[in-house]
Amino acid sequence: MLKKSTAAFMVIAALLCGSLLTLAVTGSLFSGQAAGESASTVLTSSGLAQSEAKKLGTALGLIESKYYQSVDRSKLINGAVNGMMEALGDPYSNYMAKETAEKFEESIEGSFTGIGAEVASDNGKVVVVSPIKGSPAEKAGIQAKDIIVSVNGVSLEGMDLNDAVAKIRGPKGSTAVLVIRRGGSAQSLTFNIRRDNVTLETVYSSMEKNGVGVIEITQFSMNTAARFKEELSKLEKKGLKGLVIDVRNDPGGVLPVVIDIAEQFVPKGKTIVQVEDKDKQRDRQISKGSGKDYPVAVLMNKGSASASEILAGALQQSAGAKLIGDNSFGKGTVQTSFDKELGDGSLLKITIAKWLTPNGTWIHGKGIKPDIAVAQPDYFSVAPIDKRAPLQYNSNSTNVKSAQTMLDGLGYKPGRKDGYFDTGTKDAVKKFQSAAKLKVTGIIDVKTAEALEAALIKAIQNPANDNQRNRGIEEIRKEIGAKASNS
Repeated sequence: MLKKSTAAFMVIAALLCGSLLTLAVTGSLFSGQAAGESASTVLTSSGLAQSEAKKLGTALGLIESKYYQSVDRSKLINGAVNGMMEALGDPYSNYMAKETAEKFEESIEGSFTGIGAEVASDNGKVVVVSPIKGSPAEKAGIQAKDIIVSVNGVSLEGMDLNDAVAKIRGPKGSTAVLVIRRGGSAQSLTFNIRRDNVTLETVYSSMEKNGVGVIEITQFSMNTAARFKEELSKLEKKGLKGLVIDVRNDPGGVLPVVIDIAEQFVPKGKTIVQVEDKDKQRDRQISKGSGKDYPVAVLMNKGSASASEILAGALQQSAGAKLIGDNSFGKGTVQTSFDKELGDGSLLKITIAKWLTPNGTWIHGKGIKPDIAVAQPDYFSVAPIDKRAPLQYNSNSTNVKSAQTMLDGLGYKPGRKDGYFDTGTKDAVKKFQSAAKLKVTGIIDVKTAEALEAALIKAIQNPANDNQRNRGIEEIRKEIGAKASNS
């Protein structure tokens, strides 16, 4: 349902652009050539043929002169450019008008505003790539691969991604009511999410027993590499003997940033990532680092996308790290942004290449399989309870199933988790109500449902219940012990 949270609610501006592995701001591939310069070469060597320009101009003129209502010319132009991008059939290539482009640049810098979920457009559907750590979306229970059906009663089916994002966004403190379709769930789910804004911290670290350090990366923003080095240095000064890197629910970020982080672990001369352009020419990023003499493991899940997958692949194939958790998202393309060429503050984000792991595997649409598959407890992904009607004895629904999963996860053992509200479930509800100092009725009313969900948040926030994290730490401890016995 949710993970441990940071300080505040927020909505991420990266929601505007889908899962993101970009060269914007930092340059083109590994050459150091500015993204804008590479775009200029392309744009000046191609353009509209006279017949194409005539066709578009004629369409614009006919609309302006014949359409039964007055039209906004700039809206038509934006629509035409957006239509070209949609015709590519690529959920990661987008056109952004000026305001949207400004938010996109903010997302690269690590400043966010929105509900806290990164999304992409896929065959006319708005699909969640990943909820962001500590965000309202994560706290509400939004998951990677969720399809957002509607927002505040407005269907997003077939809607342009930027328009969909505009519906999801809104004033700070307002509520976005999202209807979600989730794989494995027969009924749609409804989430009420309060909007807010905050600057996102992207790196967290802790030192566990026996010299095992844990560093969590929530997104690869412009300052993430520097922050990672700071936290890693702190752990090493404390006597670090092994490291767990957590990129679960990390939707990606800036390509040179993930390369900078990977280079600290990949020995000199080994490949970090390969980038292949439209002419099938491959550019290998070779590490100049020296690697580390301690074991490393990487935690990942279905919300680990793009740059997270580059890091996982590089450390697995070139640094001997173990991958632990779930199969990753599967986003194997590289985008760059073009803003100066358009001249009005708008921006094109275009997929310019695909990336491959060090051994040449393209993981797009497939993801990376973990070396050690570890599932989280079922209550980590339970849907919230619909509180519009009480749940009571002899009822049968997915809401009852959610409540039973929560009760079981909290130790109240209803005896079943199939959605039928029997006497065992009623007794479990009574025990929970008594412990929570609520009126003991055996009926799940609004107060009981809210208390259940609040208790569950605490359980999920407790690291002791995080199977994947605990397995990662356990594996590193084993490797530390094996190294010590062989020395």
